[in-house]
Amino acid sequence: MKREVSLEEISDGRLYRGSDMVKADCRGCAGCHACCTGMGRSVILDPLDAARLSLGLGASFDSLLGSRVELNVVDGIVLPNLRMEGEEERCSFLGADGRCTVHPYRPGLCRLFPLGRYYGEDGFSYFLQIHECPKRDRTKVKVHRWIDTPEPAKYEDYICRWHFFLKALEKIVEGTEDEALARNVSLYVLKVFYRTPYSGMENFYSAFEARMEEAERLFQLV
Repeated sequence: MKREVSLEEISDGRLYRGSDMVKADCRGCAGCHACCTGMGRSVILDPLDAARLSLGLGASFDSLLGSRVELNVVDGIVLPNLRMEGEEERCSFLGADGRCTVHPYRPGLCRLFPLGRYYGEDGFSYFLQIHECPKRDRTKVKVHRWIDTPEPAKYEDYICRWHFFLKALEKIVEGTEDEALARNVSLYVLKVFYRTPYSGMENFYSAFEARMEEAERLFQLV
């Protein structure tokens, strides 16, 4: 999702690598769940997020649609995001006690917060968002440890691959007046990368790579 702001407005002015220390650790949040409410449609799920949730909950992606997850257009492509509920706009996975009920398999954006990703032409760096988290006594933690995802190098390669794939599809959609083509692009992405189950997390990256290679051939991106 594009943000029409400058990095200087929202960050501490630094870019971080995965091995860097950053003041992001909320130390269990001490009951705070501000980042789990009022997020609108911003917690967009990538295929790994969908696989984690489906496998962790023992539920298909389709069964999560409507109740926990919803679909919205993001830069021309229909993608899933976590659903917010009620007057407080609480995350659908936020428990009555203000704690996350899917913390072991929470989405990547939740793991990242209060960090963000800043993309360049060939990859991305991390930055610390300075206005989003109300906690002011955060402590330093290594970026990779904070994100808490196995095989961080593979994960970062995957994030880049997915990001630039979506950017390429965005150009295809923007460059056509064929509404059927634009709709079919989104239907393909949802079917291949979200609705088709992954057999397990241990082989997610290889399964994703096979699907990506097929998609790139189909859309003539290689």
